[in-house]
Amino acid sequence: MTGRGTARGAHAWDRTIRLWDVYFAVAWAATLAFVLGAEFPGWPVRLVAALLLVPLVPWYLMVGRALIQLEQPAERLTTPYLAGAMVLFLPSAVLVGETRLMAFALIPQCFMTLRRRRALIAVTVINLAPVAGWALLWRPDAAALFGNLLFSTVTLVFSVVIGSWIIRIIEQSEERAELIAELDASRHEVSRLSAAHGALAERERMAREIHDTLAQGFTSLLMLVQAVEAELDHDLPQARRHLNLMDETARQNLAEARALVAGGTPADLDGASLPDALRRLVDRHGAAGLDVTGPVRPLPAGAEVVALRSCQEALTNARKHAGSPVSVGIRLCYDADSLTVAVHDDGRGFDPAAVCSGYGLAGLRARAAEAGGTATVRSAPGAGTTVTVRLPVGGGPR
Repeated sequence: MTGRGTARGAHAWDRTIRLWDVYFAVAWAATLAFVLGAEFPGWPVRLVAALLLVPLVPWYLMVGRALIQLEQPAERLTTPYLAGAMVLFLPSAVLVGETRLMAFALIPQCFMTLRRRRALIAVTVINLAPVAGWALLWRPDAAALFGNLLFSTVTLVFSVVIGSWIIRIIEQSEERAELIAELDASRHEVSRLSAAHGALAERERMAREIHDTLAQGFTSLLMLVQAVEAELDHDLPQARRHLNLMDETARQNLAEARALVAGGTPADLDGASLPDALRRLVDRHGAAGLDVTGPVRPLPAGAEVVALRSCQEALTNARKHAGSPVSVGIRLCYDADSLTVAVHDDGRGFDPAAVCSGYGLAGLRARAAEAGGTATVRSAPGAGTTVTVRLPVGGGPR
């Protein structure tokens, strides 16, 4: 053991130090009773032996009790304590053999406060020295000497076995304490990383929502402003139609902003079915139309939101990049276990493999992947563009 001297807050004996106190008290009281009640030697010697045991109690309470509560106490502190305990114990044990019962209170402390080698030495002294001293002092017959020596040897072996078990328990406790500390540190780190990941995921989600709603709405407004500026001098009715569309788009953007803040359903889906929301979207973007196949049915909100946002992104991209004039159509297909939405334009197209920047297509794919679906883009220069999003849904008609 090393001498760190910190409290054993993680070990079992911290919570049961009073049990150790009771154990010591019972062992001491029983030893005192056996010493005073022994048949040999005479009562003056037994009284002296009993008086020699009295200082063990304050010595344990004032010194030993604090030491055994330390985690890996320094041997420079525990060795003097145990040496003092032996000085108080051995004379009484030499005078009266029954004093050796006190060894059962001293031996565990040796293993709890000393390294294994020193603990074994101390335990050997506690078990064998009293017998040697008793034999030299009282010169017992061979039978008595053999019986006492056999008892001490058995006690020594038992002490070594139990002591080794105690040391192993201490080592395992320390190992588990270290593992628990590492686990706590890992748990805090995982919690920190999870919080950071959650914040990043939320930022990415908000970025997609803003891109798919407010940013697209403002883009539409800018394009409508440019159209109105070009139409004011020669096509006033068309300019008024575009102004009305600007008003509708601005109101829609305001509704989307409120929905984002409230964390609720997108404005187009609020109280409406997905086909109805897509029809309103088609009207605002001037698309060719909406083709719905399969039995229309309510679907999980997540799937409908992804389908709506995907159409918004595809329509905005068609308006910005497909060229003019361009025809755009939406196909919505309800299958038994999936929902497919496809947006096709006959614009100038592009090479999807050459697109390495921008947020739109990447956000569209990420949104579909989060819903367990797929998003594919088929296009080529001069061949138009088709964006197809397929989402898994359950609960189809039987």
